[in-house]
Amino acid sequence: MVVDDEVVRRTAGVSSRRWLVIAAVAAALTVAVYLLAVWTASGQALENAALRGADQADAAESGQAWQALDEITVYSLAGATLLIALTGALRRRWDLAVAAVGVIVLGQVVVQVLKRFVLVRPALVPVTGDFGHNSLPSGHTTIAMTVLFAAVIVAPYRWRGVVMLVVLPWAVGIGQYTLTAKWHRLSDTLAADAIALALAGLASWWLARRGAVHPYEGNRRIGRVVIGAFAGLAALAGLTLGAILWGVPLAREGLAGADEWVIYLGAGSFASAGSIVAALVFLLSWRRLAT
Repeated sequence: MVVDDEVVRRTAGVSSRRWLVIAAVAAALTVAVYLLAVWTASGQALENAALRGADQADAAESGQAWQALDEITVYSLAGATLLIALTGALRRRWDLAVAAVGVIVLGQVVVQVLKRFVLVRPALVPVTGDFGHNSLPSGHTTIAMTVLFAAVIVAPYRWRGVVMLVVLPWAVGIGQYTLTAKWHRLSDTLAADAIALALAGLASWWLARRGAVHPYEGNRRIGRVVIGAFAGLAALAGLTLGAILWGVPLAREGLAGADEWVIYLGAGSFASAGSIVAALVFLLSWRRLAT
């Protein structure tokens, strides 16, 4: 009975509703991105222009993108998943391990089913080569973001900022690299961000419902605040730059006259900002909460 009272005291004030809201909004954003980017001629034309603009990336930049993406293999993903599960085991928290690993595994199940069997890409604008098939959502971006979210879930509170500092730049870079390598469009990365966020929200909701989440009663960690503030500024800069790179030429010349290299740069800015925003939303949902 004492143990039950302690659990009630520690979990008091921790509402699981926030994560259901996050999951629902993220799912709605996935649908919105798909409809706007794939089921409209203007959406397809804009993203195809960004793909053609990626052809102008220099060989070093393109090679770096391919190398980073090629490093994501079945074996590297299995290793990352095992490390996350081991972290939960070392903490003697199998619930955290299950939730974190579930985010990664379900992330791939969901995106592969959607991409291969559910979502289609109608031929609304002329395309050449392999760009006519559906590529939404991005599997590589989903891997990067679900690994990030899983690491946040399983990490002790005092290490959460370190996880963000180490893993977030890599995860953001993967989303950007998929555009540079022409593996994916902007909408593919944004949908992957949203799907990963939705699954992480559901995993967090499950943990909260189990009483595995409690308020953190220690001192505020300044380093984490600095990291969050820097990430927020980076996201704002990316959104602003993307809006300028797209808004100015499209308003002046329209898509037909816009520089495709500039359109590609704008897509890259939005891709990076999207990943950062998704990460910040999830991190803020865990503010002053520990496991």
